[in-house]
Amino acid sequence: MIRFISLLFLVGSSFVVKSQESTLGSWNIINMKIPVRKNWSIFGESQLRSLSFYQQFHYYEFKAGISFVPLKNLSLTIGAGTYQTYAEGGNFKLPKNNNEFRCWPQLVLLQSIGKIRVEQRYRAELRFTSNGYRNRFRYRLGISYPIINDKQKRPLLQLIASNEIFFTNREPYFERNRAMIGFQKKINEMCALQFGYLHQFDYKINDETGRDFLQIGCYFDLKSKCVQVASSESDLKEN
Repeated sequence: MIRFISLLFLVGSSFVVKSQESTLGSWNIINMKIPVRKNWSIFGESQLRSLSFYQQFHYYEFKAGISFVPLKNLSLTIGAGTYQTYAEGGNFKLPKNNNEFRCWPQLVLLQSIGKIRVEQRYRAELRFTSNGYRNRFRYRLGISYPIINDKQKRPLLQLIASNEIFFTNREPYFERNRAMIGFQKKINEMCALQFGYLHQFDYKINDETGRDFLQIGCYFDLKSKCVQVASSESDLKEN
């Protein structure tokens, strides 16, 4: 119980203090995963974000990658994509704040504490931006708790929460904090929906603007009966 309370405190800490007043924006995600052979899978994802509620669209990204699951609670990923950030005040308003190609290795560790599932995600980003090359490092701590299970005791509806920090190897080192709380609903074996509230705080960076967002995600897992994939799935999806 003490560990659970500590995790909730860490995940929810960024909701307590807000230094940026803003309207609610939208954060939309479509993700597709396809197993290709035992322990290997590929994925693709697109995101579209707005600074107001489905107005002032300022950001989109397309990314893809490959994942390998060497152990049940460990997954390794390499991904790359394009990330485009526009100026504030309109829909895809020019000039762009950032035109970026990014590649990143990632490691995810999973652990269960009773019914609670804990995720630790480590990601290193190699960023080729319109303002020059940058390194960035990210750490995300997330938890999920099943509310409704199916007959096989697999989660159908879950409460999810996460807190992620972004930092670099240049001063002032800390760049961003991103916190999310929401629900994930499994529709069928191949589709899940995620709804949540996300708050993002940025510290003196000029690519994407920190705001409050309504996050809606649709995740497809095109499982093949011919491919056996090890179980190392995080309940928290890509961001």
